[in-house]
Amino acid sequence: MRFLNVVVPLACVALVACGDSDDPVVVTPPVVKPSYQFEVTVTNLTYAQPMSPVTIALHQSNNLWQIGESASTALELLAEGGDNSDILNLDYINANSADSAPLPPGQSTTLQIATDTLEQQKLSLISMMVNTNDGFTGLNAIDVAAMRVGDSMSYRTVSYDAGTEANMESMGTIPGPADGGEGFNAERNDVDFVSMHPGVVGNDDGLTQSVLSYQHKFDNPLLAVSITRTQ
Repeated sequence: MRFLNVVVPLACVALVACGDSDDPVVVTPPVVKPSYQFEVTVTNLTYAQPMSPVTIALHQSNNLWQIGESASTALELLAEGGDNSDILNLDYINANSADSAPLPPGQSTTLQIATDTLEQQKLSLISMMVNTNDGFTGLNAIDVAAMRVGDSMSYRTVSYDAGTEANMESMGTIPGPADGGEGFNAERNDVDFVSMHPGVVGNDDGLTQSVLSYQHKFDNPLLAVSITRTQ
């Protein structure tokens, strides 16, 4: 009996101890989304046309502009005054990146941009020629969905006219360093559709009211662009 009196309490203690132990804590690791990264290097090829801060975007639909169609307000803001704020906030853009300063002639800049999916992914780039009334340049919806890590693509951009402001070149109408004039103006006094830019005339060639000269003229291409997938 003594033996039983000792064993039973010990067994009970063991059972209680087992019953009071905490259940194992199962830690679920966080879901890590993939990151597909691109590096974009841009060089200004012009002689005297600073470019507004270069802006790039990733998107799966739409275009920043379309030849022969009316410019959006976002495009007008950029093409007339270099303001990229509305471009950056377009609802169809998945990711964006922009330089913090204008790109001077002959200089280069490099931007990084990333997304969590490559499906139908397109890359666009845009910048204003600031010594113009409403001239801009860029790349429109370049397909990067099939790029592998280490792949690169090179492009040369051409000049476009937003068609929102007449190319008067007159004092007070150009926001760049050649004039320091007005940027965006909501009034549209040109053809109101995007086209190829006819180029700068300048006062050397008889446009007497122009604040521009032969130095501000440009030939295509305007920018050299390299797109590399880095991750």
